[in-house]
Amino acid sequence: MAINAMVFDMDDTLYEEKDYVKSGFKAIDDWMKRDFQVSGFYETALEVFHSGEKKFVFNKTLKKLNMKIDDHLITSIVNYYRSHDPNIHLLDDAKWVFEHVNNVVKIGLISDGYLVAQEKKVHALKLREKCHSVILTDKWGKECWKPSQVAYEQASRELQLPHDQCVYIGDNVQKDFITAKRLGWTTIYIDRKEGVYAGVTVEPEYMAHYIIDDLRKLSDLPMLQHMFV
Repeated sequence: MAINAMVFDMDDTLYEEKDYVKSGFKAIDDWMKRDFQVSGFYETALEVFHSGEKKFVFNKTLKKLNMKIDDHLITSIVNYYRSHDPNIHLLDDAKWVFEHVNNVVKIGLISDGYLVAQEKKVHALKLREKCHSVILTDKWGKECWKPSQVAYEQASRELQLPHDQCVYIGDNVQKDFITAKRLGWTTIYIDRKEGVYAGVTVEPEYMAHYIIDDLRKLSDLPMLQHMFV
């Protein structure tokens, strides 16, 4: 059965997630300067982030800036981060795919992450104009984030194609492919060397059928060649 739909992950598949992080830090920096008369949030947060810290970036940044840390302030910062209008753009290879895909091919998106943030990213990247189906799993709650099968089944319904006519392309081997494979999807891992999940190792059942390091190479795969012009 020929593959007739390409469904993508978003973060670090279609754009660089680090750009979103920087955009969020910059938005908070502007807010801190305006409402708290505090400078240096952006540079300090970036330093903490690059040190490898992911979970307590804001706490450690405030500490370095000698600001009083309380739960209300942290919650406000997190909400501001998630709800800011991100300054992000499609990666060149993602842009190439959207420009060269055959117009009879159906395009979809399945993305985890907090709903308000993911909606803002979709808007910034203009993905609703490019996709036949956009599924943000948090609209059903975190229990429906990948590797839940809910989103894959919904994508199949919205694209009006059976599972074996769909391919899923993502960057996170820990959750993107195991369920898609079980349902009959073809799966492709985009190896983003600078991505958040670069270098993660998993058991074979979690790995995708194919590995590429540039989305333009999708057109080189025999079962996808018919999808490009």
